Amino acid sequence: MGAAKIKKGDAVVVLSGKDKGRTGTVVKVLPADGKVVVDGINVAARHRKPSQTNPQGGIDRAPAPMAISKVALSDPKSGKPTRVRFEVKDGKKVRVAVKSGETIDG
Repeated sequence: MGAAKIKKGDAVVVLSGKDKGRTGTVVKVLPADGKVVVDGINVAARHRKPSQTNPQGGIDRAPAPMAISKVALSDPKSGKPTRVRFEVKDGKKVRVAVKSGETIDG
């Protein structure tokens, strides 16, 4: 597989769905499923019965995976969503924001 356009730790903007327009940090990337987990976005609530490990029970809230196509990298300059292109700088392949031309990593 080639270089990933979205990686763990990236700041992303949600493009569609209930969290549209919100920004967050990528916690996990699931390339086989084409999904990402973004901190504080697409939070799913699970009602848990009291158990040996969790005697209190209650509602667990955790971010659920969402389609990678629903997020775009945040432009380092403006904070708006942007596409990514790859350039070779100093013999290193780096990601560059299409809108501003800013280097994202490296």
